[in-house]
Amino acid sequence: MTDPDVIAAPREPLRIGNASGFYGDRFSAVQEMLTGGELDVLTGDYLAELTMLILGRDRLKDPGRGYARTFLRQLESTLGPALERGVRIVTNAGGLNPAGLSAAIGALARRLGLEVKVAHVEGDDLLARAEELRLGSPLTANAYLGAWGIAACLDAGADVVVTGRTTDAALVVGPAAAHFGWGRGDFDALAGAVVAGHVIECGTQATGGNYAFFTEIEDLRHPGFPIAEVHADGSSVITKHPGTGGAVTTGTVTAQLLYEIGGPRYAGPDATARFDTVALAREGPDRVRISGVRGEAPPPALKVGCTRIGGYRNQVEFVLTGLDIEAKAALVRAQLGALEGVDARWTLARTDRADADSEEEASALLRCVVRGDDPAKVGRSFSGAAIELALAGYPGFHVTAPPGDASPYGVFEAAFVEAGLVGHLAVLPDGQRLPVPPPDETRALAEVAEPPLPEPLPGAGGPTRRAPLGLVAGARSGDKGGAVNVGVWARTDDAWRWLAHALTVGEFQRLLPETGGLPVTRHLLPNLRALNFVVDGLLGAGVAEQVRFDPQGKAVGEWLRSRRMDIPEALL
Repeated sequence: MTDPDVIAAPREPLRIGNASGFYGDRFSAVQEMLTGGELDVLTGDYLAELTMLILGRDRLKDPGRGYARTFLRQLESTLGPALERGVRIVTNAGGLNPAGLSAAIGALARRLGLEVKVAHVEGDDLLARAEELRLGSPLTANAYLGAWGIAACLDAGADVVVTGRTTDAALVVGPAAAHFGWGRGDFDALAGAVVAGHVIECGTQATGGNYAFFTEIEDLRHPGFPIAEVHADGSSVITKHPGTGGAVTTGTVTAQLLYEIGGPRYAGPDATARFDTVALAREGPDRVRISGVRGEAPPPALKVGCTRIGGYRNQVEFVLTGLDIEAKAALVRAQLGALEGVDARWTLARTDRADADSEEEASALLRCVVRGDDPAKVGRSFSGAAIELALAGYPGFHVTAPPGDASPYGVFEAAFVEAGLVGHLAVLPDGQRLPVPPPDETRALAEVAEPPLPEPLPGAGGPTRRAPLGLVAGARSGDKGGAVNVGVWARTDDAWRWLAHALTVGEFQRLLPETGGLPVTRHLLPNLRALNFVVDGLLGAGVAEQVRFDPQGKAVGEWLRSRRMDIPEALL
């Protein structure tokens, strides 16, 4: 007989899947994850810095909007199966209106004849208090909340939990904390779940998507979405449903660990995870164990993401074909002259080849991007003037698109607010509004002492050959506001011993001249055989400002891998 006074230990592991890495990800992923194998919790991450701006503009048009409507459409065919299988759903698709999405899910359930307990988390939206909190006059202002509101909703029996702006990892930390009964001071376990959440938050980027060595993956046509099997101590195994495409390897997990991070201390509202303590080990096919993660008390302030309309932008791309490319570009600029009332930025992409077999391969692109406060000057006044050159300009004049109007662009800014000033609130399935207190223990974020460099290769590695860095190292880059991070990892111990000494900040800036006049910080992560470079200002005021050809910096890592260095022959 079972002793009624004995409380059974929580079942291990807790299988937490992810079905969305951004607003616009694979629509069928929720269905695939629910039917592909066993799950306890299914998460969906729909929010990014740019998404908050998009939702803010939606809310201006209709105050009842402001959430990711795609998620509601996904639930039409998946809410029933999720309830039948006992899979609980946790998502930040609530965006700027978690209460509105929560109500819409309830209405959907009634229409489908389903009984569902829906809860939501609010308090992140600080727009009404922007002046009081000295946040300026933003379009949106949202604090990055932690996991405890989610945990409270799950503890109250919720089948579906909707949040607004939480940290991406909170979607995993909350279910794990509720399931295992962690306390606010269990920093190692919480940090382990933060790391697991960081790996699966971007969906298929953990299973081979955007992976530097993608040619080594047998079938990447339709990669499966990732799963974190979380254990009571915070350790986890990253995997995917059997029979799905892609792969989970120490390489794919390393790549995602390095995505959009700064230094070794990865701060969050629940714990600061020490990325310099993460240990990875292959546990079998498509199974990678994460262990050893150490955690510290979170910082006293919460990050607040603010977006605003920065002005208006427009662009024209001139196609320059054949000979005299530089002279043709100079003529266009001279003919357009000084553009009054706008900020103009010109770039010439030398995509042309000499003696090309096709016209496209013989052509370069001259791009002019203008920005300003007056939509008339940025709009047809600019693009019309460019088109007027059609019969009076360089030989072969044509452009890639008809003249267009100005469009607004956004600006993202990060601020910080004391956690105690943010009213984190869990709204339970029965309507009870439960305040979530700030952490009892906090610790100011400080830089980690630089670890010692590994011993260099004997004889500096011997003879060298000029070759692309990507032959011996992987990379992944991402955006954080106006900064880009570029994580670079070596695949062998010897390659790491060379990389750590060879790829200095100076060499990084030589390889990527666009970073030359910008602050660049290098962080060592010897446990991952990795370097992380943070380049401040490369993206201007963030992705929504679109100051670069690659506005999110997603391909900076691949650009770096294509650059040539003197690499020891022994590594090649």
